[in-house]
Amino acid sequence: MATPPAPSARRVIVVGAGVVGLSCAVRLLEAGHRVDVVARDLPLETTSAVAAALWYPYRALPQDRVTAWSATTYDVFATLAADEATGVRMLTGTEVLKTPQPDPWWRAAVPSLDRETSLPPGYADGWTFVSPVVDMPRYLRWLVARVEELGGTLTRMNLSALPDDGSLVVNATGLGARHFGADPTVTPVRGQVVVLEQVGLDRWTLDSGGLTYVVPRTDEIVVGGTDVEGEWSRTPDPAVAEAVLHRATALVPVLEGARVRRHKVGLRPSRPEVRLERVGDVIHCYGHGGAGVTLSWGCAGDVVELAGG
Repeated sequence: MATPPAPSARRVIVVGAGVVGLSCAVRLLEAGHRVDVVARDLPLETTSAVAAALWYPYRALPQDRVTAWSATTYDVFATLAADEATGVRMLTGTEVLKTPQPDPWWRAAVPSLDRETSLPPGYADGWTFVSPVVDMPRYLRWLVARVEELGGTLTRMNLSALPDDGSLVVNATGLGARHFGADPTVTPVRGQVVVLEQVGLDRWTLDSGGLTYVVPRTDEIVVGGTDVEGEWSRTPDPAVAEAVLHRATALVPVLEGARVRRHKVGLRPSRPEVRLERVGDVIHCYGHGGAGVTLSWGCAGDVVELAGG
């Protein structure tokens, strides 16, 4: 059911249909604005659709704002996990570390975090916590349905520039912000994953030092990954896939022999810091690095504030 317009409501065009753009659209619609989402790539074609989507603040700064955005998003996901249709689950898992480390800088964003003593060979430290894990194809479909339920629209449109028709514009174009934000500091960070059949795994495992992660969904397991700055190719590399599988299986031996379903590559929109600010009638919201899912609802809330609703 569409939300009645707020007294200060205006038309908002959200450019970009990844997880950040759609989350912004939902919050703006809930605040009573009239919202149209336009994008070259539809949600299931975006980098968001490739993400393993374990909630984890990765390659995103500044630390204080990222911690706050991450905490907000964590709470929203904890609520959404009650509805199976969202594709969100709260799963326990462990980050393993080669050397002893202090608590992570984003510690305040999670309700509890415990030191892990049962570690794989070769690891000296680790922490266990409950984290949102999001089945992105299902979740993106849910977000689109939520936008439409609230009276918003989603249209494929290949723009050459941000709209300039008097509407308020949200620039959630990810890597496209190199062009739409005239921002050369936005660079791709290539991530390759392998999607395996589900073999009964219900815990996630992460080695952020070697960037190896094993993230279970209901009916499949996403393993990764890579972190190659400045690489634009979206074509999976068989040698990289083999290396990813080798590292993942060493970390989680139960994966040995699991059938490969598909290979995917996504380009994370990296930037020295997330840009979230209003300049005239444009609210820029991009540069989320490897944490678009993790920051999505927190950033969307700030976008609504900047929109004045």
